[in-house]
Amino acid sequence: MKPVIALVGRPNVGKSTLFNRMTKTRDAIVADFAGLTRDRHYGDGRLGDRDFIVIDTGGFEPDSSTGIVKEMAKQTKQAVAEADVVVFVVDIRLGLSAQDQDIARYLRTANKRILLAVNKAEGMSDSPLLAEFHELGLGDPHPVSAAHGQGIRSLIEAALEPFHFDDDEEGEAADDGVIRLAVAGRPNVGKSTLINTWLGEERLVAFDMPGTTRDAISVDFERNGQRFKLIDTAGLRRKGKVFEAIEKFSVVKTLQAIADANVVLLLLDATQGVTDQDAHIAGYILDSGRAVVLAINKWDAVDSYQRETLQRSIETRLGFLKFAPIHNISALKRQGLGPLWGGLADAYASAYKKMTTPVLTRLIQEAVQHQTPKKVGHFRPKLRYAHQGGMNPPIVVIHGNSLEGVTEVYKRYLEGRIRAHYKLVGTPMKIELRSAANPFADKD
Repeated sequence: MKPVIALVGRPNVGKSTLFNRMTKTRDAIVADFAGLTRDRHYGDGRLGDRDFIVIDTGGFEPDSSTGIVKEMAKQTKQAVAEADVVVFVVDIRLGLSAQDQDIARYLRTANKRILLAVNKAEGMSDSPLLAEFHELGLGDPHPVSAAHGQGIRSLIEAALEPFHFDDDEEGEAADDGVIRLAVAGRPNVGKSTLINTWLGEERLVAFDMPGTTRDAISVDFERNGQRFKLIDTAGLRRKGKVFEAIEKFSVVKTLQAIADANVVLLLLDATQGVTDQDAHIAGYILDSGRAVVLAINKWDAVDSYQRETLQRSIETRLGFLKFAPIHNISALKRQGLGPLWGGLADAYASAYKKMTTPVLTRLIQEAVQHQTPKKVGHFRPKLRYAHQGGMNPPIVVIHGNSLEGVTEVYKRYLEGRIRAHYKLVGTPMKIELRSAANPFADKD
């Protein structure tokens, strides 16, 4: 599970600039979920082979009691609650302030691991100005410059130091025959009802695993001989012998569950249509390269006009998930759940489909014979052979000459031919083009 780093501090100390450095983006608004104020943003970071999630927050005044400042403080406290590590950002040029003391006092009561980042310290790693920040009682300060990129790597390494990263985790998940399934969706779409319906069926064998950080719980169960591991995003807990689900939306839980899954079930509410929040979650699933199945819950509660409107809305707002199968279900009445299980198994099989080089090469050559790529300048792209470059999602690497001239439209055409042959459903697919070096490039 990806560690979570929250950036906290008073206004204008450089938190957003640091966020952009850590996520290698230019825009702090990475996952702006509807229903959350614009003062809490989520992004993915990577250091070497280690992935993590970063939360950017607004200016923090812990004791504020009115207006927007109170809401900003509420968002920051939520980010602290979701985090594994809190990076407290201060400004060396402004020096230590009473507000910094207030924030430090709050963080000391939050029972979280805290790192103190002293920003705008370019060329000042040995400055005596750093000494006054020891007064905060949060350990040795880390001098950084978010604007110039100084000290960022060492700060991230310190933040990630306690966490174990298993390089083979994804491969093992694919090899052990267990489908890691995440149920994602905004609050009140019926995730709790669906999960409890699954776990209540007599054909399911389920038991709960110990919770990890933020009380995330996974549940192992088996259906018709296929083993699944349900990765909880709904706040599943066990009370006595009865499973209950707490519908409390956590962005971090959703992002982590998606990252840890083989297949994601994105649950939509037929009575509410497709919202901005649904589209944001769907976009994150696509960016993560995960197989995905769409399930429209409460299908029995809408009339024919609403169904047509919903289908058009899915085509318009979730058009980038055209490869995802859509299942109409009612979790409450247990309608459509059988075909849904089949769709999840098909999506998993597609994500880990093995494609041989001879077959891929033949498919590419047949596609070119049927429709050649457009000529670019004096040359026409030549596609020579193809091989598989990875799974989950499937990656097809095509080699040839002048492939930089292949258009996105033609790549989609090739993808369609490959999908049709291998019957790939529910999984994104990537096509990489690699041109051979021109041996005459350096000659007159």
